[in-house]
Amino acid sequence: MTSFLDEFQANLELLPNILQKKYALLRDLDKSLQGILRQNEQRCEQEIEDIKQRLLSGSITPESSGIRFSDEALDEQKHSVRIADEKVALAVQAYDLVDAHIQQLDQYLKTSEEENRREKELASAPASSDASGDGSTKTGRSSEGGRGGRKKTRLAAAAAAATAPANPPSMDLDIPVDPNEPTYCLCNQVSYGEMVACDNPDCRIEWFHFGCVSLKEKPKGKWYCSDCAGTQKRRKGK
Repeated sequence: MTSFLDEFQANLELLPNILQKKYALLRDLDKSLQGILRQNEQRCEQEIEDIKQRLLSGSITPESSGIRFSDEALDEQKHSVRIADEKVALAVQAYDLVDAHIQQLDQYLKTSEEENRREKELASAPASSDASGDGSTKTGRSSEGGRGGRKKTRLAAAAAAATAPANPPSMDLDIPVDPNEPTYCLCNQVSYGEMVACDNPDCRIEWFHFGCVSLKEKPKGKWYCSDCAGTQKRRKGK
């Protein structure tokens, strides 16, 4: 969690400079757009006046195909539309960038609250739930490396939480993952989402992602991974 906050703060410190550049570009585009609009307005007014004079002189009729704006005027209007579209795209990028940081922080807070709730539930569970089948007891697993017989689940805040559903599809923050963070599960990835611990104290993997072991909710009673389940059956067979 601490590494996430450090990374989040480092990325957040870059945000003002990025937004400042986007806003500066927005101002430049707006200035250019206003100039083109004024120029086009003057051109169109002059061309309308010319058309009126030609109609009065009889050189053209109301049905004439010559009653239209010039190509220059039409090109200016198309150009102004393109600049306006660029302004909208920049504004959307700035919004998505800020929103991505907000959603990432919201996800971290939600995950932290869920972990705290689960830790309180585990701490308040009856001591008898720690007893193994032969009457011996096993200590609970620590947040990272310890082992425990009691069934536990946890939520781990991964740095990619914002680029997952919480992160808008148009914005990738590229937050680095700590290379020293331990890996778990059959997929050999860092902790994220809900995870379950194998009740075999000698399990070489220890923690598993729900999705990797086809779990949708916390198992009831003892749970063993596929490798340890086979070991348990062989022991019972003897």
